[in-house]
This record gives sequence, C-alpha cells and structure tokens, in this order.
Amino acid sequence: MFKLIMVEDTVRIPPSMFGKPFENVVRELLAAKYEGTVHEDLGYVIIVLNYKFNPVGKLMPGDGGSYHQVTFELLTFMPELQEVLEGEVVEIEDFGAFVRIGPVDSLLHVSQVADDYMSFDGSQGTLSGRETNRVLRKGDIVRVRVVAVSIGKGAMGDKVGVTARQPFLGKIEWIEEDLKKAASKA
Repeated sequence: MFKLIMVEDTVRIPPSMFGKPFENVVRELLAAKYEGTVHEDLGYVIIVLNYKFNPVGKLMPGDGGSYHQVTFELLTFMPELQEVLEGEVVEIEDFGAFVRIGPVDSLLHVSQVADDYMSFDGSQGTLSGRETNRVLRKGDIVRVRVVAVSIGKGAMGDKVGVTARQPFLGKIEWIEEDLKKAASKA
C-alpha cells in the first residue's frame, strides 16, 4: 500500500553548502538520506515531498555545520498481508515468477500460480498449466494477494511472497475468462 507519512527530523547542513539556497540544500540532504531506502516500519521510501524547515539553525561546539528542524512527507510503499495488488511479471524461473508490485519484485512461487500443475519451459521462458494450458510469461499483468512480508529485517534481504491460487486472482486474461464462464452459467 502506498502511504504518505509525515516525518520530523533534524538536518545537518555542512559548511561546504552554506553558499547555496537553503531550500535546495535541505531537499538534497533529505533525498540523500531517505529516498531509495527501506525501513522495517516505513517500507520502501520513494520520494520526499512537501518539506518545511526552520531557517534558524543551531550550532554545536566543535562542528562547523548548522542543525535545522525539518518537517516533511514521505511517499512510501509497504505491502500488507492479505492486500490484493496488480503487478507485471518481470521474470520467470523454474521455481516461479517475479511480479513487480510497486517498487519491489515479489515471488509468485510455481505452486501458487494457479490451481493446476505448472511446468517451466526454459526455452520459452514460460510457466504452462498441464490441464488448463494457461501460459504465464514475462510482461503479463497479474492480480495477486500478499501472503508474506519481510522488509528491512537484516542481511536476508527484503522478501514479499504472493499467491494467485484464489478466485479472481491470477493473470488478468484468466480472470476475465473465469468471469465469462461464471456469467454464462448464471
């Protein structure tokens, strides 16, 4: 889920940046500190927005920089358990597909692609259903549910697991086919 989060912090402006406009300096320092980072409590920080700072800073003995209070918003992405998202398949492997949801690639394990045995075709870069003949390939848009989230928790890296083995989840074309079948039976 994308969120706007209000944050307060103190920014140190080094003496080498004193001649530049403070608005640009503060924006540059906030971007360097926050943008592109991952935090366990915030998620993926995408961009710093709407910042306000106190132009009157504080000086610390032995430090040539000035310290300024700053209030700003962060646009973040934090996938939540059970959240339903749409994403693009960016890679197919023998163990599953990687689906880009927001700024992160989540793993759609081969056992979670469909209610069918899916086999990997390395030459085509696809996963194919044995009974349904449905094919998943790079570039397909899929609707998935988040089933596992591990973000900002150390050296193991960030992991998001998803499933498409529920009604109205999976490749968008498959969902449309299933809806048409259900409508024709009604």
